[in-house]
Amino acid sequence: MHKGLQTRPNFYFILLSIVQVGLNTVEAVWPLPQTFISSSEQYRLNPQTFYFGYEMQSAAQPGCTVLDSAFKRYFSLIFLDSTSGYGALRFSVDKPFGVEISVDRDDCEGYPSEDSSEKYNLTVSAGRASLNAQTVWGALRGLESFSQLVYQDDFGSYFVNKTEIEDFPRFQFRAILLDTSRHYLPVQTILKTLDAMAYNKFNVFHWHIVDDPSFPYQSRTFPDLSAKGAFHPMTHIYTQSDVRRVISHGRLRGIRILPEFDSPGHTKSWGKGQSDLLTPCYNGGIPSGTFGPINPALPSTYTFMATLFKEVSSVFPDSYIHLGGDEVDFTCWRSNPDVRAFMQAMGFGGDFTKLEAFYMENIMNITSALNKTNIVWQDVFDYHERIPKDTVLHIWKGVPAKIKEELSRITKAGMRVLLAAPWYINHISYGQDWRNYYTVQPQNFSGTEEQKKLVIGGEVCMWGEYVDATNLMPRLWPRASAAAERLWSDEQQTSNVDKAFPRLQEFRCKLLRRGIQAEPLFVGHCKHEYQGI
Repeated sequence: MHKGLQTRPNFYFILLSIVQVGLNTVEAVWPLPQTFISSSEQYRLNPQTFYFGYEMQSAAQPGCTVLDSAFKRYFSLIFLDSTSGYGALRFSVDKPFGVEISVDRDDCEGYPSEDSSEKYNLTVSAGRASLNAQTVWGALRGLESFSQLVYQDDFGSYFVNKTEIEDFPRFQFRAILLDTSRHYLPVQTILKTLDAMAYNKFNVFHWHIVDDPSFPYQSRTFPDLSAKGAFHPMTHIYTQSDVRRVISHGRLRGIRILPEFDSPGHTKSWGKGQSDLLTPCYNGGIPSGTFGPINPALPSTYTFMATLFKEVSSVFPDSYIHLGGDEVDFTCWRSNPDVRAFMQAMGFGGDFTKLEAFYMENIMNITSALNKTNIVWQDVFDYHERIPKDTVLHIWKGVPAKIKEELSRITKAGMRVLLAAPWYINHISYGQDWRNYYTVQPQNFSGTEEQKKLVIGGEVCMWGEYVDATNLMPRLWPRASAAAERLWSDEQQTSNVDKAFPRLQEFRCKLLRRGIQAEPLFVGHCKHEYQGI
């Protein structure tokens, strides 16, 4: 339960007054912190005397890669107009202002995980700001909040107001999905998306890296998969170096990199570089020359998948892996006499959902043996319930009533769930559709409190049929920011869309100034308009 409103009854009125004056003196933080108290008392910041530092009692000290790099990054973000370099103290009449960091655990060289705390406390007072967190990942969230508190007056001077923040995310899993198969996204575009995710406090990048149209992941073990399955074997692939770069960029921003290798459907590109993997389709008892999903009847299929996932598990350090399992067309399996014979031998009869269940269970056993937690699309649960209890189900389809029904059904079975269906923002409509994303209530379904705790988070999906690097950023931002606040902030405090509008409008301007091509919400202007590349 949120305690900020109980213990500090003036909180909401303070926030409203901030919004009503147009955020000229104090710019609100997006997503809204759990407890946020700010006053009109302001302190001038001079980039020449400003510094970040470590508290004496902090478990992390200078040399912490995550925080040291964050200090440099946030100095540049806070003082965008400054020509002085970070850490260069020069003669100035202004007294130094420091942001002192203290973390309880030294996890500087690790990776963020499902159990990582992102809780932090931030106090801004005369001459200093104190940021305390359990982990470096929480400290990163606090640094982002501090950076949003800093503002400039009309003469270019920097200020921050007296502020107290106690903050933590409502949901542990807050993701953005990018699809790099239907259109190839350059690495730089992915890195820029990770930057924007950090500004919004998203913490999982779901990399839907391969699919029917192309296989851009360059495998060490099976190089033909990309050599023959990518749009181009040299220019439209992600090398091992590219993947490491994405993982490192995400780690330094507290973002987990979750790969998806979807099967048995969505695998046409796989077959170009791996013979005998896909199912040959038949037409009237004769091979048609076309291929369907991965062939679940061949032992060689599982040998190949075990080898591939062993490599993938070594490349991607996160404990989660997404195995897909959605939208399997049974037509080709049904046409293939060898597949039908296998089904009869296995006692499946003519039930192809049992065949898919057999395949997915084998794949999940492979990845579970590699100490990975599996995520699968909801189709896998809909077909059968013989899946490991630690599997996470991903809801992607259905109208609101059906979504609630599925949430209730999956959580009643004791399974954890992620909600994506309301946040397919590759779909666009004229007007302010961000309002629909903002009003989603992930736990609004029939079930016990224990069931509702099994909803571990949600995901904004940007599928790539009509999206590439030319339009990704404006289509994603700030529409995804609406979901960011829904997944981070207290639901009761952020239930009013109209009150969110001016805050999101201001945050959109902040994104523009940081180089993110966030599209406008409605008529208006930003002090610093986007200047192009």
